[in-house]
Amino acid sequence: MRAARERDLHLEQVRAYRFLAGQGPKRRATSVPAPLRYWQYDLPRVTPVLFTVVVVVIWLAVFAWGGGRAALLDEAPLALGLGLLVLLCNVGRLTISAHGMSLDVGATRTPPSGVVPLVLVRGVRLGHPPEDWPTAARRGGWLPGRTRVSVRHGSVDGGTEETVTRWVRDPDAFAKALGRPLPRP
Repeated sequence: MRAARERDLHLEQVRAYRFLAGQGPKRRATSVPAPLRYWQYDLPRVTPVLFTVVVVVIWLAVFAWGGGRAALLDEAPLALGLGLLVLLCNVGRLTISAHGMSLDVGATRTPPSGVVPLVLVRGVRLGHPPEDWPTAARRGGWLPGRTRVSVRHGSVDGGTEETVTRWVRDPDAFAKALGRPLPRP
């Protein structure tokens, strides 16, 4: 019951902020929300990138086939610009609020099932998860300057535990935001 309440509080807090978190809360927020503890932006996943590339290539191929090189060159700026816009709308934001952790996508609303309440977080480790942890669900890909962090948390049903790995820019700040400092050797 507490996890469900924390999930709702997380969604309420995150939705009070703009997607570009550094700009502060939305003007229409009725009360000033607590500041977000941690956020970082992630590149679009492989599926939207591949889909966008395929659509742009088909789009340009149709114009090249129907109108030749002149039509292709005329249509290329529009097709490439809209393809870039689609990819920008698929940039994700890993957000940790005072109540939970989620991956938000700017063009959509965060589903409640995508939130891990902080009360369910059991541990945080650098690198791959230890062998006694459940198999990890990988989220996000490697980027320069990012470090892999594993997070062990309880499941929504309360019966099992799950692990997720993320590539984060500041592992210490990430772990501190989750309320589980990284163990030091």
